[in-house]
Amino acid sequence: MPDIALIAALEREVRPLVRSWQRIDREQAGHRFRFFEAENCVLVCGGMGPEAARRAAEAATVLYAPKALYSVGFAGALNATLRVGRVMESRYVVDAGDGSRVDAHAGSGTLVSFASVAGREQKIKLASAYGAQAVDMEAAAVARAAEAHGLRFAAVKVISDELGFPMPDIAPFTAADGRFREPAFVIHAALRPWLWPPLIRLARNSVEASRALSEHLAAALLTRGADSRILLAKDGP
Repeated sequence: MPDIALIAALEREVRPLVRSWQRIDREQAGHRFRFFEAENCVLVCGGMGPEAARRAAEAATVLYAPKALYSVGFAGALNATLRVGRVMESRYVVDAGDGSRVDAHAGSGTLVSFASVAGREQKIKLASAYGAQAVDMEAAAVARAAEAHGLRFAAVKVISDELGFPMPDIAPFTAADGRFREPAFVIHAALRPWLWPPLIRLARNSVEASRALSEHLAAALLTRGADSRILLAKDGP
């Protein structure tokens, strides 16, 4: 059984990492999940948002009995100095929904989990309210699952959109189970030429961020051993 379960939202966030891992579809509590298995860890892409992350973390815990849950994937920068491709391990994870805070006992800085994709104005508000450096949607839910099961927790995120990036509204294209309805979004975007430049930039950013995160996780998790913590030499606000 793997020591570490990695919980991501979408496969595109970690595709280079899991390209050669064994894929297996399993069902838990009426939901079907695709797991990617390696020698000492397992990864599941549970979908976007806190509820999807909670279900995925619970499924990984029940089916694989890991010693630790790591929330991994993309995050938005709340600090103008953070660039696309910067990998961070946050010491604190805050749930913007209720203000609760989890101490991961490793890393530095603060990651805030917000219920929807944050644009520039919302990012500024979150940075001011919580003193956070980055925002995601799922880490707080994974932290809560780890706490409930007495497991170690870490949040390892990569910046995929910088502070001023004009994020598109993808909420109408996110299914109830957290899956991104990409074909519907592609049709929507194809009919709106003004969306093309930021979407092309976002696609490039996603490729760069996914590569950076995957390279870091491959080195930190696969070569250092399952019991090692992820400690980043360049981590910080």
